[in-house]
Amino acid sequence: MSTRDLVLSALFAAIIVALGLLPPISIGIIPVPITAQSLGVMLAGVVLGAKRGAIAVLIVVVLVAIGLPVLSGGRGGLAVFVGPTAGFFIGWIFAAYVTGYLSERLVKAEQTGLAQGIGFFIASVAGGVVVLYAFGIAWLAIAANLGFTKAFLGSMGFIPGDLVKAVVAALVGRAVMVGYPLLPQRS
Repeated sequence: MSTRDLVLSALFAAIIVALGLLPPISIGIIPVPITAQSLGVMLAGVVLGAKRGAIAVLIVVVLVAIGLPVLSGGRGGLAVFVGPTAGFFIGWIFAAYVTGYLSERLVKAEQTGLAQGIGFFIASVAGGVVVLYAFGIAWLAIAANLGFTKAFLGSMGFIPGDLVKAVVAALVGRAVMVGYPLLPQRS
């Protein structure tokens, strides 16, 4: 991994942390708030690709593990890893990787802008919604003792916002391809 890759990963880790400054919104059905940080996870995958995007999220995970309050609502520390949101938090790593992997496969420089945007959107939904929810709902059902059905149904309240985040990630991914064409050359 080059110095450039590490710098880009650290930059996106900082973006994910900065998105944590926006206060969480509780929906009351399940003990998981709506946060903007999942947008940062999608952006890391779309812009950086699988490897660098996952490393960006791993940097955030390490910051949380050492106790820094970098998650939405000022949370941090080892308690995050056993709370009801831990599945979503750990799922960020896999979400960024899958989003980046699919972005690398679905989006090519020679495609039209619309095709690129659609490819980024599909990658963001597959990684940032489907993969993330698989981890989050499974852990939530166990940790909060809700049962799978209630955890699943309660998580459906996040879908509209996450689809908006996927659109934003697709638009940003497309803008980066146009404005900074060397960045998508992922390793």
